[in-house]
Amino acid sequence: MNRTSFLIDGFNLYHSCRDIQAQHNIRVKWLNLYSFCSSILPDISSILPDIGKTATLQDIFYFSAFAHHLKDPNIIIRHESYIKCLKQTGVVDEMSRFKSKEITCPICNAQFERYEEKETDVAIASKMFELLKKEKSDIIVLVSGDTDLCPAIRTCKSLFPNKDFVIAFPFGRKNMELATLAPSIKLKKERYISNQFPEIITFSSECLSIPKPFDW
Repeated sequence: MNRTSFLIDGFNLYHSCRDIQAQHNIRVKWLNLYSFCSSILPDISSILPDIGKTATLQDIFYFSAFAHHLKDPNIIIRHESYIKCLKQTGVVDEMSRFKSKEITCPICNAQFERYEEKETDVAIASKMFELLKKEKSDIIVLVSGDTDLCPAIRTCKSLFPNKDFVIAFPFGRKNMELATLAPSIKLKKERYISNQFPEIITFSSECLSIPKPFDW
């Protein structure tokens, strides 16, 4: 069996959900990442013919950050609820942070504050190296279209030549630089639609139910 680990760039995937909603008027943010990733395994077997049909789901790591800077507690509540649902399916959350950055307009010299997600790329790269170094995975699937991860992939491919890598591009995200580094899959809107959580998720062990957010 070829143990397959998924490393998910949370905000890259989130914005692809927003693109689906904007372009097709379909809400897909209530995404069940366990079934979503499981549905990708047959595609991996087809683009990595040497492994046959032996790709098996090992781990799913979800990398994201809470947007406290938006000053809307409902955004945090929705995100926390979603992560709670992900954890119930075995997904591991790896949370980073947003950091403020002062920007100067090159035209008028006005200064304004901008927030950037920090540490996520490094966290993904570190987890990739950790999984391979500790022999915890045979195939790494990166769910992202962010070219900032290219150096990490190149390094891991060089250090672990016997391991396989796959890029799963979220909807609307295709990058030639990433595509040249490993076999790739385009994740279409139909895959999002068919892998949604139920309208209400019940946690029997905690006597708790979490409904799908209204605008998700």
